[in-house]
Formats: sequence, C-alpha cells, structure tokens
Amino acid sequence: MAKTVRFHEHGGPDVLRLEDVEVGEPGPGELLIRVDAIGLNRAEVLFRSGQYIEPVKQFPARLGAEASGVVEAIGAHDRGPARSSEAESLGKGFKVGQPVSVVPAFSMNDYGVYAERALVPASAVVHRPDGLDAVDGAAVWMPYLTAYGALVEVGGMRAGDTVVLTAASSSVGLAAIQIARRIGAVPIATTRTRAKKDALLKAGAADVIVTDEEDIAPRVLGLTGGRGAEFVFDAVAGPGVVDLAKAVAPGGTLFVYGALSGEVTPYPGFELGMPALNMRTYTLFETTTDQQRLRRAEAFVSSGLRTGAFRSVVDRTFGLDEIVEAHRYLEAGAQVGKIVVTVDR
Repeated sequence: MAKTVRFHEHGGPDVLRLEDVEVGEPGPGELLIRVDAIGLNRAEVLFRSGQYIEPVKQFPARLGAEASGVVEAIGAHDRGPARSSEAESLGKGFKVGQPVSVVPAFSMNDYGVYAERALVPASAVVHRPDGLDAVDGAAVWMPYLTAYGALVEVGGMRAGDTVVLTAASSSVGLAAIQIARRIGAVPIATTRTRAKKDALLKAGAADVIVTDEEDIAPRVLGLTGGRGAEFVFDAVAGPGVVDLAKAVAPGGTLFVYGALSGEVTPYPGFELGMPALNMRTYTLFETTTDQQRLRRAEAFVSSGLRTGAFRSVVDRTFGLDEIVEAHRYLEAGAQVGKIVVTVDR
C-alpha cells in the first residue's frame, strides 16, 4: 500500500484525498518508482476540475505526470518484476536503485505520480544526471522539454532570432529564457504587472514588457527594428493572440501551448489581412511520446544542466500531506518558477 492522492469528483483543491492504495507490480514496459518529489503542473488543476483537454474516464482518479525518485522494480516481459542487478539489462537500460525522473508522456487516466510509490511507463522515464537532487529532478524536465520541443525541435530557433514569451514567470517561461540565451536567441518576456519584472530580468530576459502598461506589438517592433519576432511562445491564448500576431515577423511562428485565459482563441490571420503567419498549437506530448525526439531533448537538457547553463527554478515546496494547500497556491498564480511536493517517509 502507498499513500496516494486521488479525487472522487471534479472540483476545487478540497476534492483531493490522500488515501492508502495498492500499488501492484510493474508489468511489461513499466517501472515501479519510489517517489521522492513531484512537480506540479497546470494540467493537473484542469484535470481535477474537469476542464482539461482529456476528460476523466473513471473515479476515483489519480493525478500527476512529473516526479523524481528511485527505481524499485522493473517489469519484465516473461520473468516477472526484477528487483536485483539483473534489471540493468531490462527496461531501456534502467536498473534498480537508480535515480530517475518521470516526464509527462502518458494519460493521467492511466497513471498518476501523486503518491509515495507509483507505476509508470518506462518510456516516460529519463535518467537523472549526477548532482541533480530530488527536488530539482522533479522541477526541471517538463519546463525545459516543453520549451525545447517547440522552439528548437519544431521551430528551429537559431542564434539572432527573437522570441516573445508570455507567462514568462512560469517554469516553462523561465526555461525558455535560458534555452534562448544558450542558443544565442533574444528572449523578450511579458508579464501583466511590474511585480515580476526584476525577477525576469535577473533570470536572463533581454527585455520585459509589462502588459498592463504597454502594448506588446509596438514594443516588440521597436526592439527588433520593425522586423518583429521570429517566435511568440504563448501560454495564455484567448483574444490576446490577435495582438501577439502583430508582433510576429513575416514567416514567423506563433506557438500556443497553453490556455490560461480560458477564453475562445480566434485565428488572427484574416483580421490582420492574411500576413505570412504560422500559428500552431503545441503540447509537450509531441516531444515526450516520440522516443527519438525525447532522446534528443534529454541530451540537450542534460548538457545544459552539466554546464550550468540550465537550472531549475523552484518557487516553493510542500509536503504530500499538504497537497490541497499546494493546489491552492498553484491556482493563485503568484509563483515564479516551479511548485514541488516532497514525499517524506
């Protein structure tokens, strides 16, 4: 049995329950992980409240797709779960006792890592680099894989490009700043108020646009000599994409990877006179469910971690028994960086 967070109905943070649940043994292609830390993501709020892109199929439901921990057992195809050194040859090279991280690459209808111990697909697990502790191991992968997958793998961002980042104080926004700087691109952060401006400049943003005080497009055009940004990386969506599209350079790309506004998102091309605009949605699953892309992304992020170019930004930690408070804090939106839940034993 393991303490596991579940919810029996849609609702606010108060629907979350910490319950004793039978974990079971890993099947083919699965790992049993002793969870040490859990990275919280907006998707879990949406899944819990019934607003996610995928509905809950059955209650009680689990939550969580990002965590760090240690491999306890590896599912074998015909020999049962392995719990010894022989496991090294099984499960994509993982071995029992190895520190690892779980990345979002599965449906929360099938797996959930808000728990003391959890079964996860081996395809959703990456090796945790030496020197990366449990909290950082739960905080670093989703942000960097999301930003890398869109801007580098799909977009092909290069040195000299400009990228505009909405919700820039989120963990993904902060990771995108660091990725842009490492490649030689120019990250321009946006934030609603001045409260987070200094933190974004300290994080490496070349400029910060405070959207309550100034319009994005004129500022971006001014900063780029009238050219516009090669990329806009938007977590907000809604009617604001029309103004964001005005800031995109001819032939540039507007990525929409989140929907924080909760409003209908129009296609701005017709309203703006059909400019040479590429606009597409992007989800992390494009990277994490493609093993070749995930391999390249893991190598890119691991390299940045080793050199110190990349680092996790953790705003606050909570205990597993504080999961309700952690979700309340996540929904308040005041954090700069990642919220992590630790599992004490």
